[in-house]
Amino acid sequence: MLVYNTKSRRKEEFKPIEPGKVRMYVCGPTVYDQIHIGNARTFLAFDVIRRYLVYKGYEVTFAQNLTDVDDKIINRANEQGRTAAEVADEFSKAFIEQMHRFGILDPDIRPRATREIEAMQEMIKLLIEQGNAYVADNGDVYFSVRSDNHYGILSGRDIDQLKVGARVEENTDKRDPLDFALWKAAKPGEPSWPSPWGDGRPGWHTECCAMIHRYLGTPIDIHGGGQDLVFPHHENETAQAMCAWHAPLANYWFHSGMLRVDGEKMSKSLGNFYTLKEVLDKYPADAVRLLMLQTHYRAPLDFSYDRLDGAVGTLGRLSGCVANLRWAAENSPLDGELNQADQTLSSAVKQTMAEFTAQMDDDFNTAGALAAIFSLVAAANKYLAEAEGKASTAVTLHAADALTELCGVLGIDLERDSAETGLPPELVDLAREHAGYEGSDPEEAAQALLDARQRARAEKDWGTADAIRDGITALGLVVEDTAAGARLRAGRE
Repeated sequence: MLVYNTKSRRKEEFKPIEPGKVRMYVCGPTVYDQIHIGNARTFLAFDVIRRYLVYKGYEVTFAQNLTDVDDKIINRANEQGRTAAEVADEFSKAFIEQMHRFGILDPDIRPRATREIEAMQEMIKLLIEQGNAYVADNGDVYFSVRSDNHYGILSGRDIDQLKVGARVEENTDKRDPLDFALWKAAKPGEPSWPSPWGDGRPGWHTECCAMIHRYLGTPIDIHGGGQDLVFPHHENETAQAMCAWHAPLANYWFHSGMLRVDGEKMSKSLGNFYTLKEVLDKYPADAVRLLMLQTHYRAPLDFSYDRLDGAVGTLGRLSGCVANLRWAAENSPLDGELNQADQTLSSAVKQTMAEFTAQMDDDFNTAGALAAIFSLVAAANKYLAEAEGKASTAVTLHAADALTELCGVLGIDLERDSAETGLPPELVDLAREHAGYEGSDPEEAAQALLDARQRARAEKDWGTADAIRDGITALGLVVEDTAAGARLRAGRE
């Protein structure tokens, strides 16, 4: 399996530290508001990477933090007249809720910054003792960037070319403008903890490094996050680890690409800023996943509601295909020796499984993996159209199970989507008009329409039969006549 390593800036063969096991950490959110869809894209990417590693047979230990003390949280609390702890608690719960809605698996370990103060202080003490950090006159503790001969190894930046700018705060209390805070001295009205250097709170770059060392050990196999974290956040993390424990923080660094909306950078000022919650309130989670996974996780992703509408249709075709295959399996009148069509579909299943693995083994190429899945959908639809109600139970179940399994690796639940999609309620009105149906259940209405159409055809009442067929077609369904009887299925392209 080949993976792209940000540190080496090339694809490498993936070799975990301990055979068969993977230790993986992904930076979590700063919990001061609902996460936006750009955040969600990152968490989705690493959820799928984790799922695929498990699919490949690895025992994965996955950790993700919650940053529950930070300037953004404190500022939000002051704006709202609340405590920082109240804000952090509210949006920690909100984050976990939206992750569940989005189908993101819970981490095995979810440390919170406010509960890891001791571990951070132990690391800071070690850095001070070794000459890699110092206590400033204002009570802050800073990491001395120039004490690390490897600084810049992750981002590829030359330390002598870095200048005071947008990403490096100018501070006269520092010995060097590039130095970054490990511990911030307490300020009035801010949360703080006692320390050997005075009351204060940890710097943002400090927490992940200390948490990884405590819960997973160093080095770990995989450290991930968005591309915006490469510098300075991840550069500063790995610098602390190299100096504190004389070992890399991680062997492989993965970073997801940025998200744009309708070709533009997402921002509140442009009016194109969307939270994950507001998107999931309008669209199925699996459709959002499908849209995002059609782009490689390292590439920029262009989000739009038009593309999301298209993903809804694509999801319907996927789940509809599985539902049609399972219906064919349950209603097939015979299941004898496999004919040429059966063998062709069986071969397509085998090829799809192999191609899916090949694509995912190439740096988790979900776009290629989905293309493989869609090729099986096309083959299955062709098979069902030509089977004329005489599909093989074994073959159709095999194809349905394969589609369900592969989409499941991507976190897309086709069985749930098929059940949720169901039959449209408009069938009830159609059945009342053409079949004298008086109930309110779409399933019963569908059967009433099929029975009425069958009677009309037997009586050569082609006008009624055609009106029922046309009404069903207008609802995105198709009447399929099989040896086991007529049924409704989702339309296929």
